[in-house]
Amino acid sequence: MKTLQRFASFTARLVRDDRGAEGLEKLLIIGAIVLPLLALLILFRDSITEWVRSNWGTVKSDADNIDTSPLP
Repeated sequence: MKTLQRFASFTARLVRDDRGAEGLEKLLIIGAIVLPLLALLILFRDSITEWVRSNWGTVKSDADNIDTSPLP
């Protein structure tokens, strides 16, 4: 009987204890944002890679055409 009372007391303390709840809530919110974004990146990785490569070529060619002569 004493063991049952100890277990009930421990369970009651555990239920009332909210230490760490704020951190856990932050982790859950971050996970709810990051996991769908990660899934989209994985799902569209080929399209994203193609888009980045094509734009990188444009950026590089524009950088090669910059006039680097000193200002008058």
